[in-house]
Amino acid sequence: MWKFWASLEYPLFPSVYSNCPCTAHYVRCVLNRYWLKANVCACYRRGWGTLEHCRILTVGGQKMELPSLASGFWMLICFYVSVNGYPNGRVREACMSMIPCHGSSPQPSPVHIIAVNWTEFKPGDTIEVHLSGPDFEGFFIQARDAENLDSPAVGSFILADRKHSQLLTCGRTKNSAVSHTSKAKKSDVKVYWIAPGNAPKHVQFLATVVKKYKTYWVKIPGPVVSQPNAPFPTTPLYVTSEAISTSHSASYLTKPFNASGCGITKFCIRNPSNCDPGSASCLFLSFQLQKSSVLIEMSGASEGYLAFALSYDQWMGDDDAYLCINENHHVTVSTAYLKGRRPPVLDSENALEDVSWRLADGVLQCSFRRSIHLAASKERFNLDASYYIFLADGEAGEGGPIYKHRRQPLITNGMYNVTGIPQDIGGSRSPRLIKAHGALMFVAWITAVSIGVIVARFFKPVWSHSFLFGKEMWFQVHRMLMLTTVTLTSISFVLPFIYRGGWSKQAGFHPYLGCTVMALTIFQLLMAGFRPSLHAPRRQLFNWFHWSTGTTARILAVVTMFLGMDLPALDLPDPWDTYTMIGFVAWHVGIDVLLEIHSYCLIRKAELIEDDRVQILQSLTSAEAEGHLFKQIVLTIYVCGNIVFLIAFLAAVYQI
Repeated sequence: MWKFWASLEYPLFPSVYSNCPCTAHYVRCVLNRYWLKANVCACYRRGWGTLEHCRILTVGGQKMELPSLASGFWMLICFYVSVNGYPNGRVREACMSMIPCHGSSPQPSPVHIIAVNWTEFKPGDTIEVHLSGPDFEGFFIQARDAENLDSPAVGSFILADRKHSQLLTCGRTKNSAVSHTSKAKKSDVKVYWIAPGNAPKHVQFLATVVKKYKTYWVKIPGPVVSQPNAPFPTTPLYVTSEAISTSHSASYLTKPFNASGCGITKFCIRNPSNCDPGSASCLFLSFQLQKSSVLIEMSGASEGYLAFALSYDQWMGDDDAYLCINENHHVTVSTAYLKGRRPPVLDSENALEDVSWRLADGVLQCSFRRSIHLAASKERFNLDASYYIFLADGEAGEGGPIYKHRRQPLITNGMYNVTGIPQDIGGSRSPRLIKAHGALMFVAWITAVSIGVIVARFFKPVWSHSFLFGKEMWFQVHRMLMLTTVTLTSISFVLPFIYRGGWSKQAGFHPYLGCTVMALTIFQLLMAGFRPSLHAPRRQLFNWFHWSTGTTARILAVVTMFLGMDLPALDLPDPWDTYTMIGFVAWHVGIDVLLEIHSYCLIRKAELIEDDRVQILQSLTSAEAEGHLFKQIVLTIYVCGNIVFLIAFLAAVYQI
């Protein structure tokens, strides 16, 4: 064996290399102006002798003398490779330890998650494995015997994305690990694991994740998958020897909640009704009595937080709250006591047990257990009493601060005892008074006013000889619809004030415009009560005021409805509500324009027939009467379309 004095000084081989594995690659080693190609140990561990010596294990070339420039060039290459790690993901040297040679210690708290689509397998089965979290550059995934995590990798993988991931062979098992292909940032990796024929009873997935060169996590523990009827070990399986300092007090949920048992063994709240809690469109909360404690499960589509609260009324304040907060793809479960309408202050300690969580496909899920009675905490309500239940979601900032929920919380319609008879109920994001306010306004200003205006504007000649209760039919229909509008608007107007107990400062321009519409409605009613006779000198002035006031009220009412539909207290589905309201306005304007064109054509026809002025007026009335069938058909179509729009809005109000 040859031994040469190394030309590299000690600082080029810092002590951190004591953690590096020994390579089996052919490298070039610069030794006192000599170089040779050999299979060497590139880590230079202190225990292998002094750093001044380069141990040559197998000589594969001849000793040669290099120019000083070439010597410096090869020295630079050796130093660069050793410092920059494995940007191309070829990390086979780390197969056993899963530790990258990056010159720093692993991070203590992992922020990335490993999830699987199934927790049970048979030899030959395929399991989908997801690694997700904040952006990272590198990763290394393996599956190992859960009862001996120092054993070699188990099974093989199939790639789902060859652009960002590649297969590696660790030990004697081909394709038994997956790593990155480049330093490009990524936040989600999906691969498929194939269970081998000789698989152990329990298999656990592990991952090393590199965020930046010196920021990485080693052997992040993932879910444990087991063969059918395999006895479960007495020791926990989700903690590895390298990850003891990085493990969570909370465990990972490996699959979505199951709604089975709702109304039978569980008290469930779901929105929409009978939805699947594994779906992103389902807001779910369940309580299951288990002796002296209650198992609570909460699920919903949220990138920030989910929360529920127990309350003695339907107002926020003096409530017992529980929050699941997504902090950089790591979920923390906390308790809080809500004081007034101020943001909740999370408790430093809580009495929750068996906490677990899951983040997948935009769905946040968490579960925990709580004792029915907590005598030591006055802010935690007993779970054997009746409460209104609030369920809300919202955004969370960096570091975990939560913001006000984006929409009105889902609130149960009554008070319930979650430890009593199991039920499967829903709730509403809008209080009943606010829903009644919106529904009455839709009936008044979409249906009653619109039809009343069409009748008064275009059906005087058509129904001029038809009478109802001693008055012309068009006038009676018009008056009845307008009185209905005034009545519904007046009732609807007071409901938000009753609900809020005063003026709402969070409703923007909606209440100001609403008050203006109410004032114009009352003014229109009073003005109609003092209407001059048909041939009075002031009748023309009245007609202009009556038309302009009514038109202004209708325009402002539509604008007010546009604003009100997106307020948190009602919040109809967006952008459906906007498009539907635009559709109604276009429908009404289109019918109005059609009837105007029809009337104009009749007038032109009368002018062409008669030249005498008196005969023109007589022909005008006659010509308009001739088109009454067309107008009645149009009116029928308009009323049917109007009712369709009204039903759509009322159904949306009912469903929230």
